[in-house]
Amino acid sequence: MTAISPRRYVDQFRRIFQDPILAISLIVVTVFLLLAVVLPILAMIGESTSPEGRPLFAHYLGTSTYQTIISNTVVMGLVVATVGTALGFLFAYVQVKVKAPFKRFMHIVALIPIISPPFAVATATIVLFGRNGLISKGIFGVRYNIYGLHGLTLVLALSYFTVVYLNLKGMMQALDPALEEAATNLGASKWRIFRTVTVPMLIPGLLSSFLLLFVESIADLGNPLVMGGNYEVLSTRIYISVIGLYDTTAAAVFSVILLVPSLTVFIVQRYWIGRMSVVSVTGKPTGTPQLITNRWVRWPLFGLTMFITLLIILIYATIFIGAFTRVVGVNNDFTLDHFDFVINGYGSAAMTDTTTLAAVATPLAGLLGMLLAFLVVRKEFLGRSALDFAGMLGIAVPGTILGIGFLLVFNNPIQLTLPFGGAEPLTITLIPKLTGGRAILGGALAIVIVYIVRSVPAALRAGVAALTQIDPAIEEASISLGADNARTFRKITLPLIRPAFLSGLIYAFARSMTSLSAIVFLTTPQTKIMTHQILNEVENGRFGNAFAYCVILILIVLVAISILYLTVGSTTGAERTLEGGA
Repeated sequence: MTAISPRRYVDQFRRIFQDPILAISLIVVTVFLLLAVVLPILAMIGESTSPEGRPLFAHYLGTSTYQTIISNTVVMGLVVATVGTALGFLFAYVQVKVKAPFKRFMHIVALIPIISPPFAVATATIVLFGRNGLISKGIFGVRYNIYGLHGLTLVLALSYFTVVYLNLKGMMQALDPALEEAATNLGASKWRIFRTVTVPMLIPGLLSSFLLLFVESIADLGNPLVMGGNYEVLSTRIYISVIGLYDTTAAAVFSVILLVPSLTVFIVQRYWIGRMSVVSVTGKPTGTPQLITNRWVRWPLFGLTMFITLLIILIYATIFIGAFTRVVGVNNDFTLDHFDFVINGYGSAAMTDTTTLAAVATPLAGLLGMLLAFLVVRKEFLGRSALDFAGMLGIAVPGTILGIGFLLVFNNPIQLTLPFGGAEPLTITLIPKLTGGRAILGGALAIVIVYIVRSVPAALRAGVAALTQIDPAIEEASISLGADNARTFRKITLPLIRPAFLSGLIYAFARSMTSLSAIVFLTTPQTKIMTHQILNEVENGRFGNAFAYCVILILIVLVAISILYLTVGSTTGAERTLEGGA
């Protein structure tokens, strides 16, 4: 391999800094990622390896209780990833490969979990299948204990399988039907074609989806708090260490332990699975898709998929009905008191704050993601891969770890003191203390930054995918006609990648509105967040108020997505809206 001379690196940066707008963009993106992503992670690692933290590692890793917590976390991640990947594969396979009715209906229902709060499914599942559940106790007369690993597996798999479904559905639709036709002509049965042609082609997507669900499940906080029971995992232990014990050092140690499998899986997914290539599309597909029509295969697959679809409808119907019922299953009288509590009472501030902060973070995250994608794809400079890697850490690092990192870094004001001779020095507060001062300068600012950090990866990947499909000659022609990089990006590149930009905006808003683990440590009395309020209502047994919060939150997300389509792109159907959010 030919070594690149240092002079070439200097020339690359010189070309970038010849355009002031491009240079400022690179500086802004780099500084933001360093301050908002890298620095909190390093601070958390530094706290865990401090003189107070080092003994805790030996204690936690050597004690059977904490070994059980770590084991629980890994087991839960593996089980949820397996079940969620299987559900996503089932839905995708029925949609693409099986001749079945009601496909559009099942597709739309499968997209609903994307826009709901992280533990809405858990709360409704308790109402339906808990010890006094409407189905478990009301119909079958059984006081079923839904808490624990089995309950967590159910709610987490239903909450996250949609991402797997959309990923595998796209891959299956891209497969060239000529491959299956050729296998059929050679005498292979449908089962053999499935084992030797279809599944091998989908292995990269299956492995990628499995690892993604593993990271999402071990990082989840809301569902283990609601459904975990005695099955304790690292995310809940981190939460208890901060909220209950006020011990940030212990929380940092647990965060490092949780960070190891998360980052390991992310690196494996990025640098190993990313290099696995199965070429199945070499041009215009030449074959005709063959749907499975055998009734012994078709109807069982359809029945299982429809059962999961109806279960999702039942869960969300419980949320909707519970919002208009005094005590669902106990006193089913119609009431608007829960909505009155949310809209006119204590919850009004949470609605306003959450929507405002998400609306502020959304365009910033979308634009930052597109800028980062443009720099990564279109420009060559030293550190480009590191910049891309840092941009993706927002989704690779569990939200609880980011929250702990922000507490450690920004819980005291960061100030810059400028001496002026014998005069009084001038002190400028760069980042104010999270827990003090005006809300928009304290916790609210930190929450907006976390929202951006968590949303940038989706915008970045969408932008990279879109830019790689655009011939650079189009932009080169604009520059050769006298336009600078900023004008070219604004007038040429951004309109061409508008679908990706819209996708990033939708994901950013939906994720910001439904986020909990990353911001639960950053909320202040001046800044209230809906997901945090929902968690408080669930913990206090006020499920009606929690359901009302969930209904309003889902409606806000749907309205915002519609507005984004009207202002940024043309709508092509409700399901396309939700797919963009995924």
